[in-house]
Amino acid sequence: MFRIRRIFDDISKANRETVRKVGELLRQQFPDVPEHEVSALGERLTNPFLKRFDTILYVAESGRHRLQGCAILMIEPVLRFAFLDFISTGRALKNRGIGGALYGAIRREAVNRRLLGVFYECLPDDPALCPSAEVCALNAKRLRFYEKFGARPIVNTLYELPLTPDDPYLPYLVFDNTLGRPLSARDAREVVRAILERKYSYLCPADYVEKVVGSFRDSPVKLREFRYVRATEIPVSFPGTPTRRLSLVLNEGHSIHHVRERGYVEAPVRIPAIMKELIRLDGVEILDALPFPEKHILAVHSAELYGFMKSIADSAPPGPSTSVYPYVFPIRNRRRMPRDPAIQAGYYCIDTFTPINPEAFHAARGAVNSALTGATRLLDGEHCSYALVRPPGHHAERQYFGGFCYFNNNAVAAHFLSRHGTVAILDIDYHHGNGQQQIFSRRRDVLTVSLHGHPDFAYPYFSGFADEDGEGEGKGFNRNLPLPEMTTPADYLAALGTALQLIREFSPAFLVVACGFDTAASDPTGTWANRARDFHTIGKAIGGLRKPTLVVQEGGYRTTSLGTNAAAFFSGLLSW
Repeated sequence: MFRIRRIFDDISKANRETVRKVGELLRQQFPDVPEHEVSALGERLTNPFLKRFDTILYVAESGRHRLQGCAILMIEPVLRFAFLDFISTGRALKNRGIGGALYGAIRREAVNRRLLGVFYECLPDDPALCPSAEVCALNAKRLRFYEKFGARPIVNTLYELPLTPDDPYLPYLVFDNTLGRPLSARDAREVVRAILERKYSYLCPADYVEKVVGSFRDSPVKLREFRYVRATEIPVSFPGTPTRRLSLVLNEGHSIHHVRERGYVEAPVRIPAIMKELIRLDGVEILDALPFPEKHILAVHSAELYGFMKSIADSAPPGPSTSVYPYVFPIRNRRRMPRDPAIQAGYYCIDTFTPINPEAFHAARGAVNSALTGATRLLDGEHCSYALVRPPGHHAERQYFGGFCYFNNNAVAAHFLSRHGTVAILDIDYHHGNGQQQIFSRRRDVLTVSLHGHPDFAYPYFSGFADEDGEGEGKGFNRNLPLPEMTTPADYLAALGTALQLIREFSPAFLVVACGFDTAASDPTGTWANRARDFHTIGKAIGGLRKPTLVVQEGGYRTTSLGTNAAAFFSGLLSW
């Protein structure tokens, strides 16, 4: 068994190791390839200006990331074509379907991006152009493989013209028109010029490029007749538009935290409302949360807060528990700590509507575990994971809880990831993410950016002003974009563009999205009017950052539209 995975960068340790293994495979399978082509692979994944192509790496892996094969695809975003640079499997892994699976992923990528098609080179299978019978047979085998998909060499051109009279004939240019549209001579000339001038800039002189480009006169271009496969055997349908993989970590134990008081909107029904719609998306893999030690919570929260929360759970008598609501907020003098739990709750809480009970502690621990599990998926090389949790967390500060939040899930995950690279937290909940602002205010390795209702009218009222931009070494690494009470979807998207530009300038290794859907129309805790189409646009804009992304669920309380909005957001996030 194997799986196909896209490698977006070589930031994480797992991806660096995979890129290294790909380099070894390429050196083994293609010994004539210049070393600079192989050694620059990691940089090519993150720097599209290196060859003026976007480089995409797909790998086939068995368990424990054992490399079975790879494919490197170069995409020209302006001319809108793909060039298959390399595709290979290990020598001992032939005939296991790996090559077909990799090529299928490439074709789906081309369809997803609505490209002209996929181009690649293949050495000749004509004995007149390939003197070695053994090599000619291998070339024929490759071309037979591609013919199964309808791909064939372009004929009536000088693409195979030797660079010098003493050189052997060069490869065919093979074309796979994945969308089924004919290729015009004009498009073909632009494609060939880009290939020769960019990929082979160190080989092809200008006069040679002009001669080869000028030889593409047939419009549409002509492909060689089928030689190995009957034309009637080629499927007429093309790969459907795929959805990129999403690792969804579900906080299964969330429902134990169920506050039944009238008006308490942070209810268990929120999770199935989202799940009902998300499971309809392709590529969603549902995972169980892994257990993590409490040290990860204590890295961002005080031992006093954690100890108080745990003591409520540990001291609870058997049977149904009772929620304690803070109603007295004593001056926080540790030498005068009150004994009554309800008064102690006021010592640690910032409002009167976030109850404390044993179930809250256990559900909050589960939410943290879910966020950390999602973070480990990024370290394992996945590009996008989603911690679907409740209770939420972005209002929980180092010493205090509130706003339905007990432990700051996204902050715990961000700190966990920060050991492997810089992190940006983008908070798109309707309410200010005061928790991560306070936790990371003096750090420069974690950028916090929050779009939210202005604190003049929106909870938590005391933080989220535009001039709060960090302290000490963290000065400038906290950014708030408070928005008016009647912000339109268009105005929101404009502010999001500003936030995304701040993140691009920071250029983090990882992105954590504190994702609230309470910016939706008719949400009981908000005043804005985003609808499903807006959430799709929001997700697509965030996905355009092309960063390994962990999405952590925060608010969103209008359950009739919650699932639809979540599905729209993720379809956008995964569609760029």
